Amino acid sequence: MPARNTLRRRLAGAGFFSLLGFYLAWAAPSLEIAWVGAILLLTVYLFAFEVVEVDLAAISILVLLGLSELLAPWMGLDQALIDHRRLFDGFSSNAVIAIIAVMIIGAGLERTGLMTQLAGKILKLSGQVEARVIPIVSGAVGLLSSFMQNVGAAALFLPVVNSISLRTGLPLSRLLMPMGFAAILGGTLTMISSSPLILLNDLLLAANQDLGPGERMQPFGLFAVTPIGLALLAAGIAYFMFTGRYLLPGGTDQKAAVSCQRTQDYWQQIYAVDYQLHEVLVGAESPLVGKTLDQAEADHAIRVVAVDTGDGPRIGAQSLDRSLHIQAGSHLGLLVSESHSQLFAKAARVDVLPELVRFAEALAPTHSGIAELSIAPGSRLIGKSARQLRLRRSYGLSLLAIHRAGQTIIREGGGVRDTRLQSGDALVVHTTWKDLARLEQDPDFVVITSDYPHPIERPHKVLPALLSFGLALSLVLFSDLKLSVALLCGALGMLLSGVLRVDEAYRAVSWKTVFLLASLIPLGVVVETSGTAGWIAERVLLLTQGAPTWLIQGAIALLATAFSLVMSNVGATVLLVPLAINIALGVGADPALFALTVALATSNAFLIPTHQVNALIMGPAGYRVADFLRVGGPMTLLFLIVMLGILQLAY
Repeated sequence: MPARNTLRRRLAGAGFFSLLGFYLAWAAPSLEIAWVGAILLLTVYLFAFEVVEVDLAAISILVLLGLSELLAPWMGLDQALIDHRRLFDGFSSNAVIAIIAVMIIGAGLERTGLMTQLAGKILKLSGQVEARVIPIVSGAVGLLSSFMQNVGAAALFLPVVNSISLRTGLPLSRLLMPMGFAAILGGTLTMISSSPLILLNDLLLAANQDLGPGERMQPFGLFAVTPIGLALLAAGIAYFMFTGRYLLPGGTDQKAAVSCQRTQDYWQQIYAVDYQLHEVLVGAESPLVGKTLDQAEADHAIRVVAVDTGDGPRIGAQSLDRSLHIQAGSHLGLLVSESHSQLFAKAARVDVLPELVRFAEALAPTHSGIAELSIAPGSRLIGKSARQLRLRRSYGLSLLAIHRAGQTIIREGGGVRDTRLQSGDALVVHTTWKDLARLEQDPDFVVITSDYPHPIERPHKVLPALLSFGLALSLVLFSDLKLSVALLCGALGMLLSGVLRVDEAYRAVSWKTVFLLASLIPLGVVVETSGTAGWIAERVLLLTQGAPTWLIQGAIALLATAFSLVMSNVGATVLLVPLAINIALGVGADPALFALTVALATSNAFLIPTHQVNALIMGPAGYRVADFLRVGGPMTLLFLIVMLGILQLAY
């Protein structure tokens, strides 16, 4: 039934867009514009109804433009819609190369653990509540994008948000869109935060050459747009805080949650292990004070996997020892069954924290978890117990259960650690992934769990990573180099300094994003060079003749918004600013204000994933075009209302 409904919607959409195409063919001033308009409608249809994947749709449009060289005579055209020498310009465009570079830089920063540390600091401020995480992350990335390209800010925070998602259990799809939209909104905070605003003053000076002394416009100062940008950023954050729970999708994270549940079911069904992670605070009156970990585990049937006595979390090999004494004020990370946790809290007089605080990072699924190992034949461990081997301190393994001959040995409280190991025993343990990766090289164990996140962080490369990032950022801010060249310097630094290997750099690039953007750039070129954009703009503005000034300004903003969805925001700005200035002079309005309206409205790109930031976050979060339409529709309207309102009131 859902498939039938989808087919009906697609057929209805095809009929509607076909009617628009016939009207365009009748109204267009030239056959070339009619064909370009038809291809534009086809693109929107493919995106809106998700007939195929968005990157495949974009590639299809690219190929269709290329085929126009062969089909031109049958289309009634004298030449192809686009010169074949420019067809693949998108793959070498400044924007696409810049995105590849920022993905590599972001991966380098992530490998060193810097992004994980930043995520930890954000979580200390926000906790694990979505309503607090979203404004802090969105505010930070919005302010960051006020002095660097918004796609760079979004790429920098992408691994941070991913880390937060893994550590809190919040779906990535509920965090990435607020972050991405905030990065776009941050591009309106200063006159150097987006390409249209950087370009605006040059366009004003060029227009002044054709204006009289009393009509010439003054360039805008660096912070001239800051009140508007702050209002837009605040409105965007508030929008997600109040409506995010209703509009944001669960996305692929729902699948991840199902996968996680299946993993828990596996341990429960096969080994009857239903332990949960808890963090408890030991008060001065607790009977645990002064006891060793070994005594506490034996007396209260718990498994301590992490301890923090005030000097930082201790977890893993060479860190935790059963002889460690528990102190007042200590935080303990426990693995204990849900049914037993409340009994333990009452008996031990400890406070069970509602969420992981001290161990939010150390016990996150990205760093540790439950794993399965087997005792190898001929292992030196055979005949010895976990207690004798000091399994936790020597190997970083907290033993939960032993599976032997079809039966599972579980004795909460440490009894399982007195069982002598035999060849072929399957051990269920809690361990850090770093320790588990090390045990894969140990002949005494056979590591059965293989689908864990292998740790490849390189904390010793923090300095070269920071220097590479600092080099890229400095070149972006203080030089006239192209954005792509400046960012490639940082990416190259990551590779030459060993922060990333070349194969890791290739894997860090989202090629879906690259092909989506690179394939759509030629369409924007054709829309502009064929005169289609200019004709559409003139038709729309003809409809507003004689209307109030604010309505004409709104029409210009709406037009700039629409153009930015199908062509570059720079192209839309170059095309519409001269038109807006002439219209303003004709109706007696402020031409600089109308020009500013265009430059700001080209950042209103939330409806479909054609903006660089939207394309960047689409793949990792598993978004569909329908998600952007549902969430981006109200955001687009809110942007227009806030922007036009502030322009009317303050300018």
